[in-house]
Amino acid sequence: MKIEIKNRWSDEIIIAGEYASIKDALAKNRDKNLSGAYLSGADLSGADLSRAYLFGANLSRANLSRADLSRANLSGADLSGADLYLAVGVNKYLTTPLYSMLDQVGKIRAYKLVDQNGYGPWHKVIQYEKGGSYEVQDADTNENNQCGAGVNLATLDWVLREYVEGYRILIAEFTRKDIACIPISSDGKFRVHRCKIVGEKNIDELLKGD
Repeated sequence: MKIEIKNRWSDEIIIAGEYASIKDALAKNRDKNLSGAYLSGADLSGADLSRAYLFGANLSRANLSRADLSRANLSGADLSGADLYLAVGVNKYLTTPLYSMLDQVGKIRAYKLVDQNGYGPWHKVIQYEKGGSYEVQDADTNENNQCGAGVNLATLDWVLREYVEGYRILIAEFTRKDIACIPISSDGKFRVHRCKIVGEKNIDELLKGD
């Protein structure tokens, strides 16, 4: 099939030709400069990308399970939402800035997106209210799962991306020991065992962006 891989910023064609798949095209061009390659959502499971130059590449939501990324240059690459299950050679600390929370002391704050009634938009199990404390005993600690059981919190930019009219953005407070899991390559979402809702953001101010 005809495969064409472009630079995510300039639209310049990096790879073009007849290949069995995108995975095949990358495997046969590992020594090529693939910086900035747009590979969002690509199925790269089991691909041999060792030593590939993928600086700044967009690999968001790509399936990289069991891929060999040993010595690959992934500096600046977007791995948000990528499936890295059993991938080899990935330094998880380069996949999301959320790991900085692990070095925080005292109270940490993040955000909880809820509907008008205080329930999470997708799983209406817990009703969150200002002043309330919440705990999930069996929070999922598997960092390969982007979503799982627990109190799911996120960065402000994440909740704003998912926001629709009528939703609310609550402010949650927790400590380092309350963190259940920071998923590898998270795009801003993580899970805690417990937290307290200490406030609510003003939606109108956030949407104005001032």
